This record gives sequence, C-alpha cells and structure tokens, in this order.
Amino acid sequence: MATPPFDDRDGFIWYDGQLVPWRDAKLHVLTHGLHYASGVFEGERAYGGHIFRLREHTNRLINSGRLLGFEIPWTAEQIDRACLDTLAASGLADAYVRPIAWRGSEMLAVSAQRTKIHLAIAVWQWPAYFENRMAGIALGWAEWRRPDPATSPTASKATGNYMIGTLSKHKAEAEGFADAMMLSWRGDLAEATGANVFLAIDGALHTPTPDCFLDGITRRTVMALARRRQIQVVERIIKPEELRRTQEVFLAGTAAEVTPVRQIGELHFTPGRLTETLLHDYEALVRMTPSDVESRLAA
Repeated sequence: MATPPFDDRDGFIWYDGQLVPWRDAKLHVLTHGLHYASGVFEGERAYGGHIFRLREHTNRLINSGRLLGFEIPWTAEQIDRACLDTLAASGLADAYVRPIAWRGSEMLAVSAQRTKIHLAIAVWQWPAYFENRMAGIALGWAEWRRPDPATSPTASKATGNYMIGTLSKHKAEAEGFADAMMLSWRGDLAEATGANVFLAIDGALHTPTPDCFLDGITRRTVMALARRRQIQVVERIIKPEELRRTQEVFLAGTAAEVTPVRQIGELHFTPGRLTETLLHDYEALVRMTPSDVESRLAA
C-alpha cells in the first residue's frame, strides 16, 4: 500500500494553539522560514503513548529558536502539553512527533524583526528508520562537511543546517548506500546525515566531540546506558583513518534509534556484542514510563 503524501492525510495538526484538520495546516508562500530557513524543529518518538525524553526535546527546540534570534511564544510546559494532545488526537501509541517553529510572512527580507513566530506539531506513524538493523547498514562518504560553528549556528536544530544532509543522503542512496558519513570542517569524523556515530575500539566506546554538529539526545542517552554497563565512554576528535582499527560502528538518533553499521566506504565492520547490548538496552529504555527513564539514566 502506497504511503499517502504528507499534505493529503486525515487527522489533526496542532497549529498556533489549536488542533486543526491536517489538510488545513497551511502557510503563505512568502513565509520567511521558507525563503531564509529561519525555522527550528525537533524529531521525537512516542513509544506506548509516551514521548521519549519529551522535556529534553522541548528545551532544545526553545534554545534552538533563541540561537536563531527568536523566542517561541509558548512555555516548555505548554509545548509538552501540545505534543501530548497531538499524539492523543492521532490515535497512535507508537509514532513520530515533529514540532517546528518558524518566522512568518509579515515581512520578507534578510531582516525579519517584525515577523510572527509560529509553532506547529504533527504526529504520524513511522516504523524503524532502517530495516533489519542487526544486519547493519552501509554508509558512503559525504562530499559536504559539517561547517565551522563560526559560520553557522551548528548547536541549533535549524532547518537550514540539514540541506547538506539531504544532498549527502541523496548521493549515497544513488550509489547504493543507506546513508552517508560526514566529516567536520576540519576533516575529522562528525556524524551521519541525521544521526550521531559511535565506534567500539578495544572494548571502549568512542564518539566524536560535538563541536560542529548536534549533541544528540539519543547520543547522550546511549552514553549513559554504556556507563551503566561499565563501558568506558570517550568523547574526542576522531580521525577517519582510525576506522581501520575499529571493531564495531553504530549510529544513534531519534529516527535511527540504535542502528549497527556494517560498511563505511571501502571499510567493513561486523556488528557485535557491544552494539547489540546497547541496542537492546535502548529498546528496553524507550518502553519505560518517563519517570522510570529518568531514574534509570540517573542511576
């Protein structure tokens, strides 16, 4: 059965304070967010009716807006409630949740001081991002690099930061890969197009320092789970050539969850015990209640 286009579905979207029919959630073609990428968003997942680490996502959304110079006119509590209300209206227990805030169409120029800030939240069904995960996925190398933080608000989950991800993923898919590995502006390992990367090297878990890309919520969750297992976690600058002494590789992100990697370019890896352990730990964690999740990660 074909997946319906996103603009032609039944259901509701939370839009500036109220639930509106899905097909009526529209904006003007001269919206500043469309022309100048002045928008921020979140990707969240609900499991069993609970949105995993909802407040962390909401706080990042608000902070992302501030990094782009605007204040979202709803409190964190109101945004949390809107996400949960939209999830309930969807009738789904397991779902993807997408809040997005953007500058409106009151003026159209590089300067946007008089624009209104809008907020919308949509919920839809989204299964595993990558199928047969323990088999591992293959990554190509991206031509584009994550930018110097002096040239782009890399700590913000801003819409404009994702265009090079789209370009890189399209090229990878055309070459037969599932995704692309991106380097930093310095030429070090950074992340995939929408997920952080982890390397298992001699029993320790290594991950690039997030100085020009997002310090993902799933990333931090996986690191906490690893530490609970007494696995050494090392954040550092990682050179691409270090992949040659790496035993296991996996991605971590809200959409990707924990996904093993079997190949990056010409290099091959075997998903192993460390990856499988953290994958299962993560799968168990997301099914807990929000209070149990925080208790588990704080322990």
